[in-house]
Amino acid sequence: MKLDFHTHGKLAKRLPFSPQYTDWLFEEAKKAGLDALCLTEHFNTLEFENLYRYLLGKSKRQGDSLLLENGLRIFPGMETDIAEGGHVLSLGPAEEILELNRRLEPYKVPGHFLPFEKLILLLREYHVLVGAGHPFRPGGHIPELPRELLEQFDFLDLNGKDVAENRERAQKLTSRLGQELQIPVVSGSDTHQALQYGCIYTDFDEEARTLEKLFFQMLSGRYQIVISRNASFQVRAAGLLKRTLKEIHALGGDYVSVLTGKTPAVLRPEPECARLKQAK
Repeated sequence: MKLDFHTHGKLAKRLPFSPQYTDWLFEEAKKAGLDALCLTEHFNTLEFENLYRYLLGKSKRQGDSLLLENGLRIFPGMETDIAEGGHVLSLGPAEEILELNRRLEPYKVPGHFLPFEKLILLLREYHVLVGAGHPFRPGGHIPELPRELLEQFDFLDLNGKDVAENRERAQKLTSRLGQELQIPVVSGSDTHQALQYGCIYTDFDEEARTLEKLFFQMLSGRYQIVISRNASFQVRAAGLLKRTLKEIHALGGDYVSVLTGKTPAVLRPEPECARLKQAK
């Protein structure tokens, strides 16, 4: 089972949820050869609940996962900022992820993020696996947490963006921390954009539909991490396309239509006052 542990269902967290864009992402994930992905959407993204309600309405539940019509399996999840600086991944049943997200509502604004010590207490009230997202990315401070808190993680994320930036550093530091803590290191692309699928993934010996079976394979080492020889190019290309699509949206265009080619982009008309200023 080829699984990507760190993905997003929206182009950017400040953009509205687009069912068409999310559908396109899931189709492209399957075309990229993935069997499954963890949907670790940002906890403070716009329309977090709408994204998951849409997903629940178009998938079939199998254990803790959701199966789409195209055969792609999705493990629901979330990516949460912590006060110390860094991102925490959580994977669990969709309803529990939604409830967790609602309980985190007071802590979604910078300056109000929960410290990890309090976040982990909240997460452990639920049936979830907890991972350290890209722990060695600049600006994050997860490796500096006290040892007793670091041992609360179930897994570490060897992240595609970090591998593309400096593969040797990312692998060395993440593997070393995993060995010190004796917890599994798995991999995720961290993609918001389909070109990044397949740059890195975790290939399990067997398919899993439940968190228990997935975690058992992680603990027993029944998987291997696969890194594409084109990982750096994929990440750079995906970043460029993401910036371009966001700019199309900012200019009033329909970035989804531009991406899929179904209808031409239409710019929002300028306000009358703006046209008058230009005329002057």
